[in-house]
Amino acid sequence: MSWIKLFALLSLSSSFGAIGAAQTTTFEGYPAVALSSDKLELRLMMEGSTLASIVLKADPEKLNPLWNPMRMARELGQPAHYDGGAGLFVCVDGFGPVSPEEKAAGLPMHGEAHRQIFEAESKREGAIASVTMRAKLPIVEEVFTRTFRVHDGESVVLVESELDNELGFDRPVNWAEHATIGSPFLESGATVVDLSGSQSRTRPYDELLNGRTSRRLTSGQDFTWPLAPGLHGEAVDLRQTPDNAGYLDHATTLMDSNRDLEWATALNAKKGLLLGYIFKRAEYPWLQYWGNYPATGKFARGMEFGTQPFDVSRREAVSTGAMFGVPTYRWLPAHSKITSRFLVFYTLVPQGLQKVDDVHIENHQIIVEDRSAHKTIRLPATADLQP
Repeated sequence: MSWIKLFALLSLSSSFGAIGAAQTTTFEGYPAVALSSDKLELRLMMEGSTLASIVLKADPEKLNPLWNPMRMARELGQPAHYDGGAGLFVCVDGFGPVSPEEKAAGLPMHGEAHRQIFEAESKREGAIASVTMRAKLPIVEEVFTRTFRVHDGESVVLVESELDNELGFDRPVNWAEHATIGSPFLESGATVVDLSGSQSRTRPYDELLNGRTSRRLTSGQDFTWPLAPGLHGEAVDLRQTPDNAGYLDHATTLMDSNRDLEWATALNAKKGLLLGYIFKRAEYPWLQYWGNYPATGKFARGMEFGTQPFDVSRREAVSTGAMFGVPTYRWLPAHSKITSRFLVFYTLVPQGLQKVDDVHIENHQIIVEDRSAHKTIRLPATADLQP
């Protein structure tokens, strides 16, 4: 579909009014929807329902912490092309490569949703603005619906999703939120990632790679987050952004079995900015770390929470069955729907905050703690993660 036709479709299928709930726009030259509150500005891609940008209105730099491969390519003098992969994009139904037969049938890596053109509808009710995006996934015969909701006075986004099975049999599905941060927010010596889990494993691999990028973690070895086993017997602190470039890392962490709500955060203490996610362990028990640190310095880091440990083919995920005693896929019953709800928060932080020890929700507040620095952040959060 041409972008001209897409804009025509968008004008017919969306109910964007002058009330400020949302409006059509572009991001890096591609059709998008702008959703705003008095605290946040979001850009949602019409292709993939991808959250491509989140900006704090109070941030003088207006820094988007999310991975923007189009901007990075342009800055390197390379062609900038959007293929559904950027920022926070959904991988459903599929997370990883496809089989030869699936490829022949037209199924792309990471599932169909991130490559579909979505219809969008916006709404504002008092202090709450939302955009609902919907697309049919024709090969797997599912319908995916995603709603982004913001509330004035809050630097929090509620993301609600629904996957509808149009077929008359139960099926295993693969679903991950490819939440990815990028440079310049992702900065050596400044940006650290924390999360609510410890039992981890490096991704198995057959080759060390070559050229400008190499592995630095051992293959398929268990460890306790964040200290992963390096190739030369050293402990690699995965919280940190490496000072030198040229690495490709992969590891996974099982989220804390003692919690119902899990969390992952990325803190740039130098810029005083914190991005975080809160999600249900029952929906996303795994978080894959993908660290892409090329020699160009255009870094990307995935904090990818999902139904399986690694981005692998459907066959491999289902055949694995379980890791650390936890399933590596999710069931979607016949002619039924499954859902997910998670929060994204983005905020300025006080000087001195260096790490995140805990994130929890209490009395309609997101509470972020750095215990060693005796720092606590409290963010208003009206949204409830319960259905």
